[in-house]
Amino acid sequence: MPQIFTATADTRLRAALLVLLLACLGAGLLVGGYMESSYATLVGWVRDQPVPFSHEHHVGGLGIDCRYCHTSVETSAEAGLPPTHVCMTCHSQLWTGAPMLAPVRESLARDTPLAWQRVSRVPDYVYFNHSIHLDRGVPCVTCHGRVDQMALMKRAQALQMEWCLDCHRNPAPRLRPPAQVTRMDWSDWDQHPERHALYGQMMVRLYGIQPSKLDDCGICHR
Repeated sequence: MPQIFTATADTRLRAALLVLLLACLGAGLLVGGYMESSYATLVGWVRDQPVPFSHEHHVGGLGIDCRYCHTSVETSAEAGLPPTHVCMTCHSQLWTGAPMLAPVRESLARDTPLAWQRVSRVPDYVYFNHSIHLDRGVPCVTCHGRVDQMALMKRAQALQMEWCLDCHRNPAPRLRPPAQVTRMDWSDWDQHPERHALYGQMMVRLYGIQPSKLDDCGICHR
């Protein structure tokens, strides 16, 4: 009976399997690395806006509270983007002829909203409610970063599911006094977590927060 396989068939099969294995590992590393890269998460990226609004100037320099522009953040799921008349409250008196503010003046004159581009957003299949987080004492800076130091707004967190679940499963260390949620600098609190550990535990009990249920799929995927 003639031999079916050549003498090198076994070697070639082993080599093919090794190449296939290396290709799978390489693809896994490539995909994994991509998903964690800033190109995929957009962390640190700045989006083009109709007006180069500086949070560093308005929040850090002038001390304007987040809620002045994001008026619905405490009462609804959406934080809200500022309507033109909010901008013109000041700029009808200040920098009235500044070229960079021409889109604002035009927006008011034509009664059409400015087309602001969302910087931090979750996918459409994720439900997120701003008001419930602020009501429980999760500061704006937790998700949006130090906007008071951003000349142009950029994404501070990847907002991936794992990051959200870390907080949901252990919310106590992340809770702050609700009256101070728009405060930017929490360095004194973060440097001495042991001094505030009891506060977080007490707030979890007071608000009836149940971490064991906060990682249920239906919490965010409705």
